[in-house]
Amino acid sequence: MTVSMGATEPGFLPQVARATIFRPAFWFAALVWVALNFSAILLSGGILPFDRPALARLPFVAQMAVPSVGLLEIFVLMAVVYGLTRKRAIPDMAARAPARLRAATETLALLAYAMGGQVGGWYLGPALGVRPFSFHLAGTLVGCSTPASAKEAVVWALYNFAVFAALPYLVFRRRYSNEALNLRSNNRANDLLVIVVVLAIESVSELLAFPGIFQLSLHQLAIAAPLAFFLFGIGTVLPTMVLIYAILLPRYLKLTGSFFATVLLGGATYALMHLVEGWSTFDGPRDTALSLIFVALTYVGPGMFKSFVTLRTGNAWVHAIAYHAVAPHVVVDAPLMVKAFAIR
Repeated sequence: MTVSMGATEPGFLPQVARATIFRPAFWFAALVWVALNFSAILLSGGILPFDRPALARLPFVAQMAVPSVGLLEIFVLMAVVYGLTRKRAIPDMAARAPARLRAATETLALLAYAMGGQVGGWYLGPALGVRPFSFHLAGTLVGCSTPASAKEAVVWALYNFAVFAALPYLVFRRRYSNEALNLRSNNRANDLLVIVVVLAIESVSELLAFPGIFQLSLHQLAIAAPLAFFLFGIGTVLPTMVLIYAILLPRYLKLTGSFFATVLLGGATYALMHLVEGWSTFDGPRDTALSLIFVALTYVGPGMFKSFVTLRTGNAWVHAIAYHAVAPHVVVDAPLMVKAFAIR
């Protein structure tokens, strides 16, 4: 699919399906996915060395299947979002990016900066007496044998907000409008519809998979839910939205001219920003390789969906609210806040 294909053309979805299937990039991505799963099976010997209490009791086969099942759900959500947005005017996001040479320069510079910022978190955490951190707080989504402390949660959130959200936004906002940064809606009614539907579907899915929030008292929930919304909001939701989907995504589209390639690049970048997770282990080459493989398997799919939603709506806020801030980071991670802040 190219950026010139209009969303309101008859038979658009079948055209997209055919165009996707016949694209070499699709088969390359599919082969990489299979290769990563096969490599993980061979390296693991039937045991995954990760610190993930929420998944630890699942059989090995089930743990291996989780990313692929999640990817299937993401494809379903993509179809839902397509259906909800098929009659709206799809913004020309490539036109929001600068000329190709400047777009390439800004892209490479921002990616280098982002990796430098991530490395900074690996060193700053231990220097302040907490663990190295990345885009997620230790224990996010899958739990942790040693839960994060309140200090760790606050340091993580403030660092990520300053480095990955505030500074990039201030730098790029000097040259580009909020519309050029995908931060302004051109169809509020349709954006709201997408948010409500996706949020409802994803919340139900997350609650079925991770029902820990039902074990909280009303007092705990009343404190932990807004705390999770705020800390995860500034610690990972806004950094993700600004860095990848406000700034990089239009430049990816400008440089590739391909909707499909842009979705893949958005997913790959999202995974790249999660290299060190709380459940990762780097005790040797085998564990390191498995950790990096599972970062890709875990985060490429959600990153692709965020790209897809942003490309369809032209509004990065949509994915941030519908598929990040509440589900999963309130629905799943409120119990983590209870532990970190010792909420009784």
